[in-house]
Amino acid sequence: MELTFTDKILAKTLLPLIPRWVTPNSVTWFRFVTIPFVAYLLVFEEYIPGLVLFFFSAFSDAVDGSLARTRNQITEWGKTNDPFADKLLIGVAAVILVTRFLNVYLTATIVGLELFLLFGALYRKRTQGIPIEAEVSGKVKMVLQSFGFGFILLFAIFQIPAFLTIAGYLLYLAIVFAIISLIVYKSI
Repeated sequence: MELTFTDKILAKTLLPLIPRWVTPNSVTWFRFVTIPFVAYLLVFEEYIPGLVLFFFSAFSDAVDGSLARTRNQITEWGKTNDPFADKLLIGVAAVILVTRFLNVYLTATIVGLELFLLFGALYRKRTQGIPIEAEVSGKVKMVLQSFGFGFILLFAIFQIPAFLTIAGYLLYLAIVFAIISLIVYKSI
């Protein structure tokens, strides 16, 4: 598998610091384990630790994929569960943050598109044998969503309205990339 630009950067910086016994699947498990804690912190408006844990959880998505590709440790479990972990993290953050600070319709759109992408990929894998693989528009969508939620959290912490405006634009742009993903995956 060809390494991405991000893989090359992480391979030179962060990945050498990660012990060999840490597998990409264990990083994905880390993301699954952090999601209830992220949810707890966000529900109870503990925004500073929520921002930190959300950042680490979201960033672990880049780390597990790069680890898998650079160490040649790609597994079927990882191909299926990595995107599921991402969508769960994004869904939880959207339901709590977007509903609280922006609007329920944006929340429904984000969660609906995430579910459509997930179930579409699982359906294609099961019925057509097409492997679940990340592509550029999906990665861009995840980055935009993560920064969007980060800006919502920065707004919650500092009460600077521009942060909420930026968050909204990032999340609407992420919706555009989600739709592009649906077209690329031939889900629509």
